Amino acid sequence: MYDKFSQFAVLHVPGSPVILYNIWDVGSAKAVEAAGAKALATGSHPVADASGWPDGQGVPIDFALANAARIVRATTLPVTVDFEGGYGTDPQIVAQNVQRLADTGAVGCNFEDQVIGGEGLHPLAKQVEKIAAIRKQVGASFFINARTDLLLKTQQHDDALIDQVVERGRAFADAGASGFFVPRLSDAKQIERVVREVPLPLNVIAFPGAPPKFEWASAGVARISHGPFPHRALMAKLEELAREALN
Repeated sequence: MYDKFSQFAVLHVPGSPVILYNIWDVGSAKAVEAAGAKALATGSHPVADASGWPDGQGVPIDFALANAARIVRATTLPVTVDFEGGYGTDPQIVAQNVQRLADTGAVGCNFEDQVIGGEGLHPLAKQVEKIAAIRKQVGASFFINARTDLLLKTQQHDDALIDQVVERGRAFADAGASGFFVPRLSDAKQIERVVREVPLPLNVIAFPGAPPKFEWASAGVARISHGPFPHRALMAKLEELAREALN
């Protein structure tokens, strides 16, 4: 009998990716679970938008943790949480914050390398130090989905940029990450290279205009998430229905 950590980890199959339709509260969690989801994943942006704060750790950490705990209590599925930059820059502070998240019952988190509220990315050595501290703190089972925002920082998605993606992915793996998340990576050939050269299950994000999921699956993707787009689509539909009712 799998525990929730193992149940979540085994869903990451290259070529047969787990689909995570991102949620933000208990109501959205129950709806996505009823639709047949195998696991649940929050998105930091929809949690912020739905609660009246800006993205980028604008959601207070105590609210983020309480929200995660309520979702975990409301479902039997494994829950992973978008924890942005871990609400800190010091490795030990970040590790302690992720421990607080693990204490809610979440099985994993996204942990990103962009400088929250600043420019660019954290130096690779510093990011590796933080991932290693998290792993030491939370133990072997917690799923650390290490994210690089390299492709979000430039429109020039060339081979030189993918060199940097691979460098970060390998370093994250060596530091103890469980998965590798590269938002906006979409080209099948580049995906194939990252899958081949980074020893972690690859997570990409579905976005309007992205290639069909079967192309990504064929390239070896193991996880496809949806980020802020489910919440945005729902809010657009709510506005449409409200306009009809009010007019």
